[in-house]
Amino acid sequence: MEQEFEIIAKTFMGLEPVLAKELTLMGANNIQIGRRMVSFTGDKEMLYRANFQLHTAIKILKPISRFKAKSADDVYEEIKKIDWSKYLDVEHTFAVDAVVFSEEFRHSKFVSYKVKDAIVDQFRERTGKRPNISVANPDIRLHIHVAEADCTLCLDSSGESLHRRGYRQESVEAPLNEVLAAGMIMMTGWQGETDFIDPMCGSGTLLVEAALIARNMAPGLFRKEYAFEKWPDFDSELFDKIYNDDSQEREFKHHIYGYDIDMKAVNTARMNVKAAGLSADITVEQQDFKDFTQPAQKSILVTNPPYGERISTPDLLGTYRMIGERLKHQFVGDDAWILSYREECFEQIGLKPSIKIPVFNGSLECEFRKYQIFDGKLKTFRSEGGIVKTEEEKRQMAEKHRFKKNREFKQRLDEQEQNEESDIRSFTFHRHEFKDDDRSGKQRERRQPRRERHDADERKPKYKSTPNRGGHERFDRSGGKKNFKRDHDHDDD
Repeated sequence: MEQEFEIIAKTFMGLEPVLAKELTLMGANNIQIGRRMVSFTGDKEMLYRANFQLHTAIKILKPISRFKAKSADDVYEEIKKIDWSKYLDVEHTFAVDAVVFSEEFRHSKFVSYKVKDAIVDQFRERTGKRPNISVANPDIRLHIHVAEADCTLCLDSSGESLHRRGYRQESVEAPLNEVLAAGMIMMTGWQGETDFIDPMCGSGTLLVEAALIARNMAPGLFRKEYAFEKWPDFDSELFDKIYNDDSQEREFKHHIYGYDIDMKAVNTARMNVKAAGLSADITVEQQDFKDFTQPAQKSILVTNPPYGERISTPDLLGTYRMIGERLKHQFVGDDAWILSYREECFEQIGLKPSIKIPVFNGSLECEFRKYQIFDGKLKTFRSEGGIVKTEEEKRQMAEKHRFKKNREFKQRLDEQEQNEESDIRSFTFHRHEFKDDDRSGKQRERRQPRRERHDADERKPKYKSTPNRGGHERFDRSGGKKNFKRDHDHDDD
């Protein structure tokens, strides 16, 4: 049995407990929550599965050295102690990414240069030759994290951020990050038991992520490659087995609906849904939220309205008043979850949330709030035995920091905010455990193994062709599509 080693999964602030639960269900050991990351232990198969199957991770790192460094020279000397012939040779390229939170090291690029110099000098001294640097497409990616004097050097097994699933064909202004979208859906506890609605769907990120969760499909199905595929010890047979295993996928008997007032957004969402092979599960239509009507079936609503930060709107507060009015009168008996930034906006909804969860959307400290929509007044609802906030939700609320109510309300509603990629800030871990639950899905007919892979330029996914009727499409690793018959009738847009 292969020996287990430490692995680090990076995520966004606020998604750590969700990621920890995913890892628990995946069978990872020694799970510990940190800041913007979760550490765990596993073997090579677990490393591959973490990249391929996790919905809420942005990077999977394999630590290879931890050391103390008080100066740049210390970093250089410690890196030089590592036997780099285990990881690369002079024929291969490498790149170094650094994240630094330290008074001593003021610039992350300077740390990257010292790591690079130490590796190059070791090879030059031993062989007279040196490996080259490749920023765009290196054979080996390294990640060094510096927190004051504590340094952790890792192999980056993911390469490009895992939020880049591969199904997004086009985007709209300020699109929701795929990892955040998946985390939001998982926070609601929804796994496909009801219809799912996003009345302000934009480019359709919440819709596609909801369908992947409902069917328990791996988000890595559409991805072209991972960094670990270039490692010297890469086991292609093992990864092919993981990639082609659909035994945990399940049937989805309900439907997902997306709406947007902007026809360009509707067309973009439809294109992305089609690229993901999920058109039979997702319907996208043009509709203003003010025309939203009571769904015929039991539903959950999850949406990300504009905040007036990166997307301008002529009447921001009026938009949120309209949202509250529509929910109160046309979503009775169902739950709505809303992500937003401003307390002033939440106040306009005029409904009492049962839970508030702080999360970061890029650099914006937002809240994700749940609203249980009932008929009549709150007092009457409670007197009839209705529960607005469960004991579990009360416990969760007690653990969360209160929303900052005194934020500046900026008058320039069209001001642009840039997303920042979150990183590990601390290696102080707290053990976090979850009970296992049933994630099994109905077994389907086996799909064909991945085709023979060719060079990287030929492996770009081709999303333009039409899905087979009655069957989803899985893209093989050579760039072509895998067509496989599902044991249900749904297909993708």
